[in-house]
Amino acid sequence: MLIGKKIRIKTTPELEILFRKCVGVARFSYNLMISLNNSSQKFIKESDVRKYVTQLKKQDNYSWLKEVSANIPKQAIKNCGKAYSDYFKKLRGKPKFKKKFKNDRFYVNYESLKKTNLGFKAEKLGEIRTSEPLPEAKQYYNPYIVYDNKYWYLTFSIETECIKEQLNDFTLGIDLGIKHFVVTSQNEIIPNINKTLTMKKLYKKIKRYQRKLTKCLKNSFNRIKVLKQLHRLFRRQKNIRNNHIHQATSHLVKTKPSKIVVEYLRVSNILKNKRLSKAISESGFYEFRRQLEYKCKLRNIKFMLADTFFPSSKKCSNCGNIKKDLTLKDRIYKCDCCGLEIDRDYNASLNLSKL
Repeated sequence: MLIGKKIRIKTTPELEILFRKCVGVARFSYNLMISLNNSSQKFIKESDVRKYVTQLKKQDNYSWLKEVSANIPKQAIKNCGKAYSDYFKKLRGKPKFKKKFKNDRFYVNYESLKKTNLGFKAEKLGEIRTSEPLPEAKQYYNPYIVYDNKYWYLTFSIETECIKEQLNDFTLGIDLGIKHFVVTSQNEIIPNINKTLTMKKLYKKIKRYQRKLTKCLKNSFNRIKVLKQLHRLFRRQKNIRNNHIHQATSHLVKTKPSKIVVEYLRVSNILKNKRLSKAISESGFYEFRRQLEYKCKLRNIKFMLADTFFPSSKKCSNCGNIKKDLTLKDRIYKCDCCGLEIDRDYNASLNLSKL
């Protein structure tokens, strides 16, 4: 199976200028396809946009397009075309214009990407040093150079073999929540990282800088300065959350169950609850499920999603009675039939393990 890798690049001022040019060309090509389609009554295909970019290169005003690899605008137009196809299939919204200093990334031609002793070589980029050597692989799939508001990284995928190990004969039920991030059928609790003191201090700092930003004049030096500080804070917040999810999923997989059952949450529907929407959106339930799914596949553990309408919280794990009048305030599940008193989340995880 394919596993993603992310390696930090050791940049120099000259290299950073080159990366900025590459990002600019990728953004220009992506936005060009959107603007051409917005002004046209018929949909303009990828091939036509690429021909148009080739014609632009011949003009003196657009000579800067030649300074970078031809694969960068080509792939950016392909990405825009895929975004449009997803939009026509009603899988996502209409493609929007890319903004400067937001999700800065550009494609690296996989055929020209080669590992060196100090890093890697790429088309029209030369030899680039990295903080650690690239893993040995026949091919590096879908390589991109990405900026996360502090460092530049090389991201790619490589083929890896599944881990062969003896699994234990039990099914692990996992209940996701806000009070506790994860409660398992083995009565193990993983806390919610957003409730820690570190994250609370970070939230306060972000609010303070957001207030500063509203007072700054547009296109002023102070506004750019505050924006950079805000981006760094958002970066730290994202890294803390991702690290917590990686640690949680790795720990659950290393218990070596034969099967893992997780409830299927329709997050878009839950977000309609105004009181809980912020806490749910910060939890990262989809990212948790995505990471757990590929880690299970890597270790040959069966992964199962419970149906959306499966009453995991309302059902008694002892007798199977369904308590219809259960509310969110009821943290202890009290069964009317057998008299069982159990923690609500633990009861749900037991039901999922028995599914």
